[in-house]
Amino acid sequence: MRDQGTLDAVLVAVRVVAGLTLALHGYQKVMLGGRLPGTARWFESLGMHPGRLHAALAAFTELASGLGFALGVLTPLTAAGCVGIMAVAAWTHRSAFFVFKDGWEYNLVLASLFALVATSGPGRWSIDRALGIDHDLDGLVGLGISAAGLVVAAALLLVFWRPTAEPAP
Repeated sequence: MRDQGTLDAVLVAVRVVAGLTLALHGYQKVMLGGRLPGTARWFESLGMHPGRLHAALAAFTELASGLGFALGVLTPLTAAGCVGIMAVAAWTHRSAFFVFKDGWEYNLVLASLFALVATSGPGRWSIDRALGIDHDLDGLVGLGISAAGLVVAAALLLVFWRPTAEPAP
């Protein structure tokens, strides 16, 4: 027998921590450090062209999807935005595994959490539950919708990712 209250507490904790973490990354791109112009230059150095467009898209997606996920609003759809952002980040940092070496494991962990919650459902303490749509969007439907973020990420990378060629030795 499963304790539904404990499961709901775990789901809200995961949603809030993962969602707010991503939203704060978006906030950082807009309000801290080099702001959008600095983020745009960094994105250009990673091969994402035009950098200004992708800095704005990433910041908006992180803010909107992260906050929506934290609140449990259209959870699989907001998870798709989160998964997509994490997939692009993982691809552009794929040369190393560990984040302290500019790697991608952080992105993998967050993307997995987003997809898992989209699949399990957001729990009782969510806006989806208040709207009565939480069970309409969980299970394979939630997984499929959240996985759509991978499709969008792949399309974005195919169209816009143009890394600078390394000079020949």
